[in-house]
Amino acid sequence: MNLQALRYFLMVSTTGSFLATARHFEVPASSVSRFVASLEKELGQQLFYRSTRAVRLTEQGQRYYTQVREAVELLDSAADQLANRGTGIRGLVKINAPEALGRLHIAGLVNELQGQYPDLSVELTLTDAFIDPVQEGTDVTIRVGRLVDSGLIGKVVSAHQYRIAASPEYLAGRGIPQTPADLMQHNCLLYKGQQGSQRWYFRRSSKENFESLDVSGSLRSNNAEALVAAALAGRGIVLFPSWLFAPTSFKDGKLVSLLTDWDISASAEELYIQILSPENRLRSHKVREVSAFLVKAIGSPPYWDNL
Repeated sequence: MNLQALRYFLMVSTTGSFLATARHFEVPASSVSRFVASLEKELGQQLFYRSTRAVRLTEQGQRYYTQVREAVELLDSAADQLANRGTGIRGLVKINAPEALGRLHIAGLVNELQGQYPDLSVELTLTDAFIDPVQEGTDVTIRVGRLVDSGLIGKVVSAHQYRIAASPEYLAGRGIPQTPADLMQHNCLLYKGQQGSQRWYFRRSSKENFESLDVSGSLRSNNAEALVAAALAGRGIVLFPSWLFAPTSFKDGKLVSLLTDWDISASAEELYIQILSPENRLRSHKVREVSAFLVKAIGSPPYWDNL
């Protein structure tokens, strides 16, 4: 029995897609289909119902999946640990992260990762689209969002922290807001993405619910860094995650944090930075090592909140 055929079978069972499986293993979809068909012929059983819309397990396929999954994963895990014993980690790991967070922080951490593990290859994908790591064949996903039962396993790195900021020049001309309500008299520079214009939320403590404030201003953009640049130039006030600001902006006095005694957010719900993987990928030694490296490198609280 061909072990690779079993791997293809398990991945098709998980993703419900020959194409996603082919993408994960970086082989033609025809190869996956041929191996699975050969497995079905060898077993004398139909493992999948196939249609133009979906691929799903037959009753026999479901039983077979349950029986062989753990065996194949144990074999792969044993081989992985043997190959990496005493030599660090090697091979390919696929990482996905939000675009701005990935560009400003995760890309640098990947450079450090490969400096520590020179035999490791990384495929880093930066996108704000909410991907399915199983469908995309992603090993490690850095996600910013609510805590939901996604079927993924990992670690919450920290709560998502926000800052409200403006330049000293702007504040000298317009005054320093003392309460969120004061922002209604200020020029607030707003991010506008696929969900519409950014809303700003405030509360006194974690025991209270966030309340929104309909601020406005002379500039909106779908690029957060352009808005931060405008704030640095004295154009107005911005609200963004703490990781989006250059640490030197506050250290050198180019920006001033405002309303620091309030909880501030761009969401009515608590958001968190998480590092997640599909359960079957965490059986891989290299995936566990990469996840652990990123968790430690980011820290809790994250290093950008300590600068």
